[in-house]
Amino acid sequence: MTRMNSRSHALATSCLGAMARLVIGFALSSSSNGQAAPGQQIPVHQSQASQPDGRDAVLSTQESAEEELRKGTALTSQGSFTDAIPHLLIARKGEVYEYAANFNLALCYVGTSQFKEAIQILSHLRGGGHDGADVENLLAQAYIGNEQPQEALASVQKAAAVSPQNEKLYTFVADACEDHNDYALGLKVVDIGLRNLPQSARLHYERAMFLTQLDELDQAKPDFELAGKLAPGSEIGYLASAHQELFEGDISEAIRTARDGVKRGYENHALLTVLGEALLRSGVSPGQPEFVEAQAALEKAVTQLPNDPSAQIALGSLYLMAGRLEDAIAHLEKARRLDPSKPSVYASLAKAYQRHGDMQQAKDALRALEKLNREQAGRIGSAPGDRKLGYAGRGVAEEEPATPHP
Repeated sequence: MTRMNSRSHALATSCLGAMARLVIGFALSSSSNGQAAPGQQIPVHQSQASQPDGRDAVLSTQESAEEELRKGTALTSQGSFTDAIPHLLIARKGEVYEYAANFNLALCYVGTSQFKEAIQILSHLRGGGHDGADVENLLAQAYIGNEQPQEALASVQKAAAVSPQNEKLYTFVADACEDHNDYALGLKVVDIGLRNLPQSARLHYERAMFLTQLDELDQAKPDFELAGKLAPGSEIGYLASAHQELFEGDISEAIRTARDGVKRGYENHALLTVLGEALLRSGVSPGQPEFVEAQAALEKAVTQLPNDPSAQIALGSLYLMAGRLEDAIAHLEKARRLDPSKPSVYASLAKAYQRHGDMQQAKDALRALEKLNREQAGRIGSAPGDRKLGYAGRGVAEEEPATPHP
Protein backbone atom coordinates (compact mmCIF):
# COMPACT_ATOMS: atom_id res chain seq x y z
CA MET A 1 0.00 0.00 0.00
CA THR A 2 1.54 3.29 -1.07
CA ARG A 3 0.18 5.90 1.25
CA MET A 4 0.71 9.52 2.15
CA ASN A 5 3.42 9.49 4.77
CA SER A 6 5.52 12.65 4.29
CA ARG A 7 4.31 14.07 7.59
CA SER A 8 5.33 17.67 8.13
CA HIS A 9 6.48 17.35 11.71
CA ALA A 10 9.53 18.88 13.27
CA LEU A 11 11.49 15.64 13.16
CA ALA A 12 11.53 12.75 10.67
CA THR A 13 12.76 9.29 11.40
CA SER A 14 13.73 6.05 9.75
CA CYS A 15 11.85 2.75 9.59
CA LEU A 16 10.59 0.43 12.30
CA GLY A 17 11.98 -3.01 11.51
CA ALA A 18 9.86 -4.38 8.62
CA MET A 19 7.96 -1.17 8.41
CA ALA A 20 8.60 1.73 6.16
CA ARG A 21 8.92 4.42 8.84
CA LEU A 22 8.21 6.08 12.33
CA VAL A 23 7.65 9.81 12.98
CA ILE A 24 8.75 11.35 16.26
CA GLY A 25 7.93 15.06 16.32
CA PHE A 26 5.34 14.78 19.07
CA ALA A 27 4.02 18.09 20.39
CA LEU A 28 4.98 17.28 23.94
CA SER A 29 4.04 19.56 26.79
CA SER A 30 6.25 20.08 29.81
CA SER A 31 5.68 17.76 32.71
CA SER A 32 4.03 18.93 35.90
CA ASN A 33 7.28 19.34 37.81
CA GLY A 34 8.93 21.57 35.22
CA GLN A 35 10.82 18.96 33.26
CA ALA A 36 11.63 19.83 29.68
CA ALA A 37 9.69 18.00 27.02
CA PRO A 38 11.64 15.86 24.55
CA GLY A 39 13.03 18.08 21.82
CA GLN A 40 12.93 21.27 23.93
CA GLN A 41 16.05 23.32 24.55
CA ILE A 42 17.66 22.19 27.79
CA PRO A 43 19.06 25.03 29.90
CA VAL A 44 22.65 24.99 31.04
CA HIS A 45 23.47 25.50 34.70
CA GLN A 46 25.17 28.74 35.60
CA SER A 47 28.63 28.56 37.06
CA GLN A 48 28.61 26.59 40.27
CA ALA A 49 31.69 28.26 41.78
CA SER A 50 29.60 29.84 44.52
CA GLN A 51 27.77 26.62 45.43
CA PRO A 52 28.64 24.81 48.66
CA ASP A 53 31.35 22.19 48.27
CA GLY A 54 29.03 19.42 49.46
CA ARG A 55 26.90 19.79 46.31
CA ASP A 56 29.74 19.65 43.78
CA ALA A 57 29.40 15.94 43.06
CA VAL A 58 25.62 16.16 42.68
CA LEU A 59 25.87 19.16 40.38
CA SER A 60 28.56 17.48 38.30
CA THR A 61 26.38 14.40 37.86
CA GLN A 62 23.41 16.56 36.92
CA GLU A 63 25.41 18.58 34.39
CA SER A 64 26.70 15.35 32.85
CA ALA A 65 23.15 14.01 32.58
CA GLU A 66 22.00 17.22 30.91
CA GLU A 67 24.81 17.06 28.37
CA GLU A 68 24.04 13.43 27.59
CA LEU A 69 20.37 14.33 27.18
CA ARG A 70 21.29 17.06 24.69
CA LYS A 71 23.35 14.60 22.67
CA GLY A 72 20.70 11.89 22.85
CA THR A 73 17.90 14.27 21.90
CA ALA A 74 19.85 15.57 18.91
CA LEU A 75 20.54 12.06 17.66
CA THR A 76 16.92 11.06 18.23
CA SER A 77 15.69 14.02 16.19
CA GLN A 78 17.93 12.87 13.33
CA GLY A 79 16.54 9.34 13.46
CA SER A 80 19.86 7.96 14.75
CA PHE A 81 18.14 5.83 17.36
CA THR A 82 20.86 3.27 17.97
CA ASP A 83 23.47 5.98 18.54
CA ALA A 84 21.14 7.93 20.81
CA ILE A 85 20.38 5.08 23.21
CA PRO A 86 23.71 5.07 25.19
CA HIS A 87 23.44 8.82 25.79
CA LEU A 88 19.85 8.59 26.95
CA LEU A 89 20.64 5.71 29.29
CA ILE A 90 23.14 7.97 31.05
CA ALA A 91 20.73 10.91 30.96
CA ARG A 92 18.16 8.88 32.89
CA LYS A 93 20.40 9.16 35.95
CA GLY A 94 19.66 12.88 36.16
CA GLU A 95 16.64 13.87 38.20
CA VAL A 96 15.52 17.09 36.52
CA TYR A 97 14.86 15.79 33.02
CA GLU A 98 14.00 12.19 33.82
CA TYR A 99 10.74 12.29 31.84
CA ALA A 100 12.38 13.67 28.69
CA ALA A 101 15.19 11.12 28.86
CA ASN A 102 12.83 8.21 29.41
CA PHE A 103 10.39 9.24 26.70
CA ASN A 104 13.13 9.72 24.11
CA LEU A 105 14.69 6.41 25.14
CA ALA A 106 11.36 4.64 24.67
CA LEU A 107 11.03 6.30 21.28
CA CYS A 108 14.46 5.02 20.30
CA TYR A 109 13.52 1.52 21.42
CA VAL A 110 10.42 1.65 19.21
CA GLY A 111 12.58 2.97 16.38
CA THR A 112 14.92 0.00 16.73
CA SER A 113 12.11 -2.56 17.15
CA GLN A 114 12.89 -3.17 20.82
CA PHE A 115 9.21 -3.03 21.64
CA LYS A 116 9.24 -4.84 24.97
CA GLU A 117 11.83 -2.43 26.37
CA ALA A 118 9.78 0.53 25.13
CA ILE A 119 6.61 -0.85 26.71
CA GLN A 120 8.37 -1.27 30.04
CA ILE A 121 9.57 2.35 30.09
CA LEU A 122 6.28 3.81 28.89
CA SER A 123 4.28 1.75 31.38
CA HIS A 124 6.54 3.12 34.12
CA LEU A 125 5.94 6.68 32.91
CA ARG A 126 2.21 6.05 32.81
CA GLY A 127 2.30 4.65 36.36
CA GLY A 128 4.25 7.70 37.51
CA GLY A 129 1.56 10.12 36.47
CA HIS A 130 2.68 10.76 32.88
CA ASP A 131 -0.39 9.22 31.30
CA GLY A 132 -0.98 11.90 28.68
CA ALA A 133 -1.75 11.53 25.00
CA ASP A 134 1.90 11.44 23.93
CA VAL A 135 2.83 8.51 26.17
CA GLU A 136 -0.30 6.61 25.16
CA ASN A 137 0.39 7.38 21.49
CA LEU A 138 3.89 5.94 21.58
CA LEU A 139 2.77 3.08 23.79
CA ALA A 140 0.14 2.13 21.19
CA GLN A 141 2.85 1.98 18.52
CA ALA A 142 5.01 -0.20 20.77
CA TYR A 143 2.10 -2.55 21.43
CA ILE A 144 1.48 -2.85 17.69
CA GLY A 145 5.11 -3.77 17.13
CA ASN A 146 4.87 -6.31 19.94
CA GLU A 147 1.72 -7.85 18.39
CA GLN A 148 -0.62 -6.73 21.17
CA PRO A 149 -3.49 -5.17 19.20
CA GLN A 150 -6.01 -5.04 22.06
CA GLU A 151 -3.58 -3.17 24.29
CA ALA A 152 -2.73 -0.85 21.40
CA LEU A 153 -6.38 -0.03 20.82
CA ALA A 154 -6.87 0.66 24.54
CA SER A 155 -3.95 3.12 24.47
CA VAL A 156 -5.41 4.89 21.43
CA GLN A 157 -8.75 5.22 23.23
CA LYS A 158 -7.03 6.68 26.31
CA ALA A 159 -5.07 9.15 24.18
CA ALA A 160 -8.20 10.15 22.28
CA ALA A 161 -10.04 10.82 25.54
CA VAL A 162 -7.29 13.26 26.53
CA SER A 163 -6.67 14.86 23.12
CA PRO A 164 -9.58 14.03 20.79
CA GLN A 165 -8.79 16.75 18.24
CA ASN A 166 -5.15 15.70 17.74
CA GLU A 167 -5.14 14.35 14.17
CA LYS A 168 -1.52 13.22 14.40
CA LEU A 169 -2.44 10.90 17.25
CA TYR A 170 -4.53 8.78 14.90
CA THR A 171 -2.28 9.01 11.86
CA PHE A 172 0.86 8.01 13.78
CA VAL A 173 -0.78 4.87 15.11
CA ALA A 174 -2.46 4.15 11.78
CA ASP A 175 0.94 4.25 10.10
CA ALA A 176 2.26 1.74 12.64
CA CYS A 177 -0.69 -0.53 11.79
CA GLU A 178 0.15 -0.24 8.10
CA ASP A 179 3.79 -0.99 8.72
CA HIS A 180 2.87 -4.19 10.58
CA ASN A 181 0.13 -5.16 8.09
CA ASP A 182 -2.60 -4.94 10.73
CA TYR A 183 -5.15 -3.30 8.47
CA ALA A 184 -8.17 -4.25 10.58
CA LEU A 185 -6.69 -2.49 13.61
CA GLY A 186 -5.72 0.47 11.45
CA LEU A 187 -9.33 0.79 10.33
CA LYS A 188 -10.49 0.84 13.96
CA VAL A 189 -7.95 3.55 14.79
CA VAL A 190 -9.01 5.87 11.96
CA ASP A 191 -12.67 5.24 12.80
CA ILE A 192 -11.98 6.54 16.31
CA GLY A 193 -10.29 9.54 14.77
CA LEU A 194 -13.16 10.23 12.39
CA ARG A 195 -15.67 10.20 15.23
CA ASN A 196 -13.75 13.14 16.68
CA LEU A 197 -12.61 14.71 13.39
CA PRO A 198 -15.28 13.90 10.79
CA GLN A 199 -13.96 16.53 8.38
CA SER A 200 -10.36 15.27 8.36
CA ALA A 201 -9.34 14.65 4.74
CA ARG A 202 -6.25 12.78 5.88
CA LEU A 203 -8.22 10.34 8.02
CA HIS A 204 -10.73 9.68 5.25
CA TYR A 205 -7.79 8.96 2.95
CA GLU A 206 -6.25 6.65 5.54
CA ARG A 207 -9.57 4.85 5.92
CA ALA A 208 -9.91 4.35 2.18
CA MET A 209 -6.41 2.89 1.94
CA PHE A 210 -7.05 0.40 4.75
CA LEU A 211 -10.30 -0.65 3.10
CA THR A 212 -8.51 -1.34 -0.19
CA GLN A 213 -6.04 -3.55 1.66
CA LEU A 214 -9.01 -5.43 3.09
CA ASP A 215 -10.36 -5.90 -0.47
CA GLU A 216 -13.25 -3.52 0.14
CA LEU A 217 -12.79 -1.13 -2.77
CA ASP A 218 -16.50 -0.34 -3.04
CA GLN A 219 -16.54 0.80 0.58
CA ALA A 220 -13.34 2.78 0.05
CA LYS A 221 -14.72 4.90 -2.82
CA PRO A 222 -16.78 7.30 -0.67
CA ASP A 223 -13.77 7.99 1.56
CA PHE A 224 -11.50 8.61 -1.43
CA GLU A 225 -14.06 11.01 -2.89
CA LEU A 226 -14.66 12.81 0.40
CA ALA A 227 -10.92 13.22 1.01
CA GLY A 228 -10.62 14.88 -2.40
CA LYS A 229 -13.58 17.18 -1.74
CA LEU A 230 -12.39 18.18 1.73
CA ALA A 231 -8.88 19.04 0.54
CA PRO A 232 -9.04 19.97 -3.17
CA GLY A 233 -5.70 20.91 -4.68
CA SER A 234 -3.80 19.65 -1.63
CA GLU A 235 -1.33 16.79 -1.38
CA ILE A 236 -3.97 14.59 0.24
CA GLY A 237 -6.48 15.57 -2.43
CA TYR A 238 -4.15 14.52 -5.25
CA LEU A 239 -3.22 11.28 -3.49
CA ALA A 240 -6.83 10.32 -2.86
CA SER A 241 -7.89 10.99 -6.46
CA ALA A 242 -4.85 9.33 -8.03
CA HIS A 243 -5.15 6.23 -5.86
CA GLN A 244 -8.87 5.89 -6.53
CA GLU A 245 -8.33 6.17 -10.29
CA LEU A 246 -5.49 3.66 -10.19
CA PHE A 247 -7.48 1.17 -8.12
CA GLU A 248 -10.46 1.49 -10.45
CA GLY A 249 -8.31 0.96 -13.53
CA ASP A 250 -8.68 4.49 -14.93
CA ILE A 251 -5.00 4.60 -15.83
CA SER A 252 -5.00 7.71 -18.02
CA GLU A 253 -6.72 9.75 -15.30
CA ALA A 254 -4.38 8.37 -12.64
CA ILE A 255 -1.41 9.50 -14.73
CA ARG A 256 -2.93 12.92 -15.31
CA THR A 257 -3.75 13.46 -11.64
CA ALA A 258 -0.37 12.25 -10.38
CA ARG A 259 1.50 14.35 -12.93
CA ASP A 260 -0.48 17.42 -11.97
CA GLY A 261 0.22 16.85 -8.29
CA VAL A 262 3.95 16.37 -8.88
CA LYS A 263 4.09 19.53 -11.03
CA ARG A 264 2.48 21.46 -8.17
CA GLY A 265 5.36 20.44 -5.93
CA TYR A 266 3.88 17.42 -4.14
CA GLU A 267 6.83 15.15 -4.88
CA ASN A 268 6.34 12.77 -1.97
CA HIS A 269 7.14 9.11 -2.43
CA ALA A 270 3.49 8.01 -2.51
CA LEU A 271 2.44 10.23 -5.41
CA LEU A 272 5.62 9.43 -7.31
CA THR A 273 4.94 5.72 -6.88
CA VAL A 274 1.39 6.09 -8.15
CA LEU A 275 2.73 7.96 -11.19
CA GLY A 276 5.32 5.29 -11.89
CA GLU A 277 2.88 2.41 -11.42
CA ALA A 278 0.24 4.05 -13.63
CA LEU A 279 2.73 4.70 -16.41
CA LEU A 280 3.88 1.07 -16.32
CA ARG A 281 0.32 -0.20 -16.42
CA SER A 282 -0.40 2.03 -19.42
CA GLY A 283 1.80 -0.27 -21.52
CA VAL A 284 4.93 1.84 -21.97
CA SER A 285 8.09 0.18 -23.26
CA PRO A 286 11.81 0.82 -22.71
CA GLY A 287 13.00 3.68 -24.87
CA GLN A 288 9.77 5.63 -24.73
CA PRO A 289 9.74 9.02 -22.94
CA GLU A 290 6.99 7.77 -20.62
CA PHE A 291 9.17 4.82 -19.59
CA VAL A 292 11.98 7.23 -18.69
CA GLU A 293 9.46 9.31 -16.74
CA ALA A 294 8.28 6.24 -14.83
CA GLN A 295 11.85 5.24 -14.02
CA ALA A 296 12.72 8.71 -12.72
CA ALA A 297 9.58 8.82 -10.56
CA LEU A 298 10.12 5.38 -9.04
CA GLU A 299 13.82 5.86 -8.41
CA LYS A 300 13.05 9.10 -6.61
CA ALA A 301 10.30 7.40 -4.60
CA VAL A 302 12.63 4.59 -3.51
CA THR A 303 15.31 7.12 -2.54
CA GLN A 304 12.83 9.02 -0.41
CA LEU A 305 11.44 5.95 1.34
CA PRO A 306 13.52 2.79 0.76
CA ASN A 307 11.28 0.65 2.97
CA ASP A 308 8.10 1.02 0.94
CA PRO A 309 7.51 -2.41 -0.65
CA SER A 310 5.13 -1.03 -3.30
CA ALA A 311 7.75 1.32 -4.68
CA GLN A 312 10.38 -1.43 -4.59
CA ILE A 313 8.10 -3.82 -6.52
CA ALA A 314 7.28 -1.18 -9.13
CA LEU A 315 10.93 -0.25 -9.64
CA GLY A 316 11.98 -3.90 -9.76
CA SER A 317 9.30 -4.58 -12.38
CA LEU A 318 10.51 -1.63 -14.43
CA TYR A 319 14.11 -2.85 -14.34
CA LEU A 320 12.86 -6.29 -15.36
CA MET A 321 11.19 -4.78 -18.41
CA ALA A 322 14.44 -2.96 -19.23
CA GLY A 323 16.49 -6.16 -18.97
CA ARG A 324 18.40 -4.98 -15.90
CA LEU A 325 18.00 -8.34 -14.21
CA GLU A 326 20.37 -7.97 -11.27
CA ASP A 327 18.87 -4.58 -10.36
CA ALA A 328 15.38 -6.03 -10.72
CA ILE A 329 16.16 -8.97 -8.44
CA ALA A 330 17.75 -6.71 -5.83
CA HIS A 331 14.67 -4.47 -5.55
CA LEU A 332 12.19 -7.34 -5.71
CA GLU A 333 14.01 -9.28 -3.01
CA LYS A 334 13.99 -6.20 -0.82
CA ALA A 335 10.25 -5.89 -1.38
CA ARG A 336 9.81 -9.54 -0.40
CA ARG A 337 11.73 -8.98 2.83
CA LEU A 338 9.63 -5.91 3.61
CA ASP A 339 6.29 -7.56 2.89
CA PRO A 340 6.29 -11.27 1.99
CA SER A 341 2.49 -11.29 1.63
CA LYS A 342 2.36 -9.49 -1.73
CA PRO A 343 1.73 -11.93 -4.62
CA SER A 344 2.99 -9.47 -7.23
CA VAL A 345 6.55 -9.65 -5.94
CA TYR A 346 6.76 -13.41 -6.55
CA ALA A 347 5.40 -13.20 -10.10
CA SER A 348 8.08 -10.71 -11.06
CA LEU A 349 10.78 -12.55 -9.11
CA ALA A 350 10.05 -15.81 -10.91
CA LYS A 351 10.42 -14.13 -14.28
CA ALA A 352 13.58 -12.27 -13.24
CA TYR A 353 15.26 -15.40 -11.86
CA GLN A 354 14.32 -17.43 -14.93
CA ARG A 355 15.81 -14.86 -17.27
CA HIS A 356 18.89 -14.70 -15.06
CA GLY A 357 19.28 -18.48 -15.26
CA ASP A 358 18.49 -19.20 -11.60
CA MET A 359 15.87 -21.89 -12.18
CA GLN A 360 15.63 -23.13 -8.59
CA GLN A 361 15.04 -19.61 -7.33
CA ALA A 362 12.39 -19.16 -10.01
CA LYS A 363 10.64 -22.38 -8.94
CA ASP A 364 10.72 -21.27 -5.29
CA ALA A 365 9.14 -17.94 -6.20
CA LEU A 366 6.38 -19.68 -8.17
CA ARG A 367 5.65 -22.04 -5.27
CA ALA A 368 5.35 -19.08 -2.92
CA LEU A 369 3.03 -17.37 -5.41
CA GLU A 370 0.82 -20.46 -5.70
CA LYS A 371 0.58 -20.71 -1.92
CA LEU A 372 -0.47 -17.08 -1.57
CA ASN A 373 -3.03 -17.46 -4.35
CA ARG A 374 -4.57 -20.48 -2.61
CA GLU A 375 -4.75 -18.58 0.66
CA GLN A 376 -6.31 -15.59 -1.09
CA ALA A 377 -8.90 -17.79 -2.80
CA GLY A 378 -9.75 -19.37 0.53
CA ARG A 379 -10.27 -16.00 2.17
CA ILE A 380 -12.48 -14.75 -0.64
CA GLY A 381 -14.48 -17.97 -0.73
CA SER A 382 -15.20 -17.83 2.99
CA ALA A 383 -15.93 -14.09 3.12
CA PRO A 384 -19.57 -13.01 3.50
CA GLY A 385 -21.13 -11.19 0.54
CA ASP A 386 -19.36 -9.93 -2.53
CA ARG A 387 -15.75 -8.92 -2.06
CA LYS A 388 -13.53 -7.62 -4.80
CA LEU A 389 -9.83 -8.19 -5.02
CA GLY A 390 -8.21 -4.86 -4.22
CA TYR A 391 -5.43 -3.40 -6.30
CA ALA A 392 -3.01 -4.20 -3.50
CA GLY A 393 -3.34 -7.87 -4.46
CA ARG A 394 -2.41 -7.35 -8.11
CA GLY A 395 0.98 -6.97 -9.68
CA VAL A 396 2.31 -4.01 -11.60
CA ALA A 397 3.34 -6.13 -14.56
CA GLU A 398 0.31 -7.82 -16.08
CA GLU A 399 2.08 -10.59 -17.98
CA GLU A 400 2.26 -14.09 -16.52
CA PRO A 401 5.64 -15.42 -15.41
CA ALA A 402 6.98 -18.17 -17.62
CA THR A 403 7.23 -21.59 -16.00
CA PRO A 404 10.87 -22.49 -15.37
CA HIS A 405 12.20 -25.53 -17.21
CA PRO A 406 14.50 -28.08 -15.55
